[in-house]
Amino acid sequence: MRLKDKTIIVTGGTSGIGAAIARAVVREGGSVLVHGINQSEGEAVVKALGASAHLCIADLRQESAPQTIVKACLDHFGKIDGIVNNAAVIKNANISQLTFAEYQEIMQVNLTSGLFLFQSAFEELKKSAGSVLNIGSINAYAGESSLLAYSISKGGMQVMTRNLANANGVHGIRVNQINPGWVLTEREEKHKIAGGMEPGWPERLTRTEIPFGKMTTPEQVAEAAIYWIGDESKPFTGAVVELEQFSIIGRNPEKL
Repeated sequence: MRLKDKTIIVTGGTSGIGAAIARAVVREGGSVLVHGINQSEGEAVVKALGASAHLCIADLRQESAPQTIVKACLDHFGKIDGIVNNAAVIKNANISQLTFAEYQEIMQVNLTSGLFLFQSAFEELKKSAGSVLNIGSINAYAGESSLLAYSISKGGMQVMTRNLANANGVHGIRVNQINPGWVLTEREEKHKIAGGMEPGWPERLTRTEIPFGKMTTPEQVAEAAIYWIGDESKPFTGAVVELEQFSIIGRNPEKL
């Protein structure tokens, strides 16, 4: 029970990596405030998790969303021991295609909302000597040309992580980040099919594309997240850890 008696906020917790983290939190003895924008998905996740989970629907594009999430957590659980900033918007657009509105939305949801959620929960995190985990992306290091704004948002998240960690360790608050690589979520599978790949494409990937033969799962990412949310990772803060099947430097594997 690595998170016994801890209350964790997970944004974007109604599906994919966020839902996997929410399930892992409850399994490890914690309570979870599951945030999202899809009511039916959220209700299904919370129902499966039982009394240890509570749903908060809030649109991170709205300035008031961080305060709404914090209030929902305090009203239901009475405290905040940790935050997982997982919610993200992903839209394919290169420099020629990207619009101002799309850029603003991606930065607001992926980066700005996490900063102000930290601000809104700051006093509670000081009380609990809390832990914040930001879910970044391997794209933070440059990214794909078609994921320009998304990559910028995740690069900004790394700076935010280290700045908040450096500034707030004196308050007992830890802030770390994990950067997953290619993860097989339902959204990713559907996204690739919409882009022209045939159904069942994950089973046809070669080891040049996925060295260990299978794509990373949300549950594998969640297992790593538990370490950084919980007390096992004390006193470490300001860490940025890659969860990738390729080395971050030199991503040209030999052909098998």
